[in-house]
Amino acid sequence: MEEKQQALRGLSTAEVEQRVRDGKVNIATTVKTKSIKRIFIDNICTVFNGINVLLFVLLLLVGSYKNLLFIGVVLFNTVIGIVQEIRSKQSVDKLTILTESKLTVLRDGKEVQLSKDELVLDDVILLTRGNQVPADCILIDGECNANESLLTGESDLIPKRPGDELLSGSFIAAGNCYCRVNRVGADSYAAKINNEAKYLKKNNSQILQSFKTIIKICSFIIFPVGILMFVMKYFVQHQELTDTVVSTVGALVGMIPGGMILLTSGVLAVSVIRLAKKKVLVNEMYCIETLARVDVICLDKTGTLTAEIMNVHDVIPIDCERDEIMTALSSIASVDEVNATAEAVHKYTESIEPLSCRGFTPFSSETKWSGGNFENGRTYIMGAAEFVFSDKEKYAEVFQAIANVHDTVRILVLARSSNPIEDKKLPEELQPMALVLIKDQLRDNVQDTVNYFKEQGVTLKVISGDSVKTVQNIAKDCGIAGAENAVDMSTVTTDEELAKVAERCNVFGRVTPAQKKKLLIALKKKGHKVAMTGDGVNDVLALKEADCSIAMAAGSEAARNVSQLVLVNNDFAAMPDVVAEGRKTINNIERSSSLYLVKTMYSIILSIFFLFSHHIYPFEPIQLSLIGALTVGFPSFVLALQPNKNIVRGNFTFNIITRAAPASICIALNIILITLLSNTLGISQAELSTMSLYTTSLIGLLLIFRLCIPFNALRGTMLALSTAGLILAISIFGSFFKIVPLIQNAMILQIAAAVGVTILFNVLYSIADKQIEKRKLEPQKVTA
Repeated sequence: MEEKQQALRGLSTAEVEQRVRDGKVNIATTVKTKSIKRIFIDNICTVFNGINVLLFVLLLLVGSYKNLLFIGVVLFNTVIGIVQEIRSKQSVDKLTILTESKLTVLRDGKEVQLSKDELVLDDVILLTRGNQVPADCILIDGECNANESLLTGESDLIPKRPGDELLSGSFIAAGNCYCRVNRVGADSYAAKINNEAKYLKKNNSQILQSFKTIIKICSFIIFPVGILMFVMKYFVQHQELTDTVVSTVGALVGMIPGGMILLTSGVLAVSVIRLAKKKVLVNEMYCIETLARVDVICLDKTGTLTAEIMNVHDVIPIDCERDEIMTALSSIASVDEVNATAEAVHKYTESIEPLSCRGFTPFSSETKWSGGNFENGRTYIMGAAEFVFSDKEKYAEVFQAIANVHDTVRILVLARSSNPIEDKKLPEELQPMALVLIKDQLRDNVQDTVNYFKEQGVTLKVISGDSVKTVQNIAKDCGIAGAENAVDMSTVTTDEELAKVAERCNVFGRVTPAQKKKLLIALKKKGHKVAMTGDGVNDVLALKEADCSIAMAAGSEAARNVSQLVLVNNDFAAMPDVVAEGRKTINNIERSSSLYLVKTMYSIILSIFFLFSHHIYPFEPIQLSLIGALTVGFPSFVLALQPNKNIVRGNFTFNIITRAAPASICIALNIILITLLSNTLGISQAELSTMSLYTTSLIGLLLIFRLCIPFNALRGTMLALSTAGLILAISIFGSFFKIVPLIQNAMILQIAAAVGVTILFNVLYSIADKQIEKRKLEPQKVTA
């Protein structure tokens, strides 16, 4: 007993200082965001940067200094990417500190609040429901149920008693306990499996997968095409070394869509910064894309629609004296773990002296009740009626009394028994004492938020462990569409039934944590993109399953640690801004990426053609730098930051290829045609190069024009500046960009080609646009 009392005093200041000197501190072995060094490495050491540097060196060796300009664009993009990612990291790190939970630690016999990084070996910590275990420890007092699903994948609750070990990364699902830290930092279990209790969900980003595919294809094509072109031109056709290197480099520079990837990471980083300013912590950058595709949001009622502020609205006695009811409520609230319900009951009975408790069973999401054995020899239970009184016929009067309640309230029952609670099972011969009516306070502006999602075509589904009547009333008060379609999930017994109600109903009551997860799986199988908001330990399974998971900062640490987004201000009203930011970002990345892909696609087609043609590749790197800057780079950054609230649909890869194809086909066909006619019409290589630049610039501007629809002032200005820049470069700096005057035959062919490609491009683009819209309306395929 003395040992236990000594342990519950915790370490002394001297002992803590000694352990700090010995390095026995719970310092995190991984960081939430990339280090500055890693950001530099990831942005500089890329496949495309490596290829660009190699091409730069080759041009340097043959003395074609004018054509080295393209490396400036590469450097500029890389610097922008690094700066934006560092700013993003700083924003995330600041919010991470704000959302970090403090732990209750015993030191010198007093409770102090510390961060998990301040823990030392042998510290004694108090863990309660919702806490995530910060370091491996041994339970020394109290009991709890631990959920180790974040470490093992198994969701079963594991009872823990004095002497049992609690692993870092698990979380407390029920109970309170004091534990002694026995392993810290890199020695802990979670550190050894290298995830530090963070659930790593498989990234299902279409953008990321699309870019990986494009990188593989380009890498596979660039080297053999480059080698073959050099061999054919230099050794077979015996062209000059300088001409061969310049034309080969020109072909390969065009194939590299490096700016597309840097643009995407930069735009996503900007979105992270914008969301941080709105007090939204982004744990995983590519979840912005997933959120933009969401068409169903599943809401946990408590903490999302309601403000986690509760008051006891009324107490309705059932064959029991009011004095005993108040004493029972006061006694339960005095020993129950801290939560909104217990606080409401405690406030309601604060003037009543509680009874001493001889043994208490805390509330859990599975049992839906809490209770204890008290000094007067009676057991008092408080919880959900369906779980406390499972025999509805025997306790018909209770359920009739509940049916008579028409207020928007949560209804709990209070019961008593002369038998004690054993093995956490309800005692026999329970007698109803009262109904406890608890009123939830709705969050400010919740109706405005609900209306926003209605307008945006996003379905809201409320999923809660409370009674279906309570949840339905709150959903109606919030204005949620389809609130009349409610289901009591305690009556749903098969997966087939669950799949049907998941699609049909919008309000779900008496949902267990396992059912929450199954509901999300069922919705995803129907082709929906599903987001889940939650704040409690009972939401963790569903949050892990959701396409996009969103937690409240004031909720449980376990919920925050499995979520991709955290609402720092605990305000559901921030969600419209979050969704709008995601949609704007991804829609604009999709539009801008097609500009980069045009250059890659026509460069590949032309490179294959010129492999077998005696003509030199028509573009020099300096010309591609001009075209790239004014018809790709500048417009893509403007388009990427424009407002766009449309829901993201369709396949990203299909959309960007389909949008890029008309321009790529027109450019390639036009250049191939004028190349084939050049000898007949007496067109020189310099004129052929000039005509190729004119045509490519024209089609680039036509594509920008179509992508800018609907126009606004900024888009119009951007198109005007790009056009003016090209005209200025051609008219004033023509010799610098290897632009020459055209002979009569070349001029006639150029005008005819310009008219032809303008008509062809618009026809092909209209067809492509219809195909994209058609695919968007098709049901989304579900991937495993």
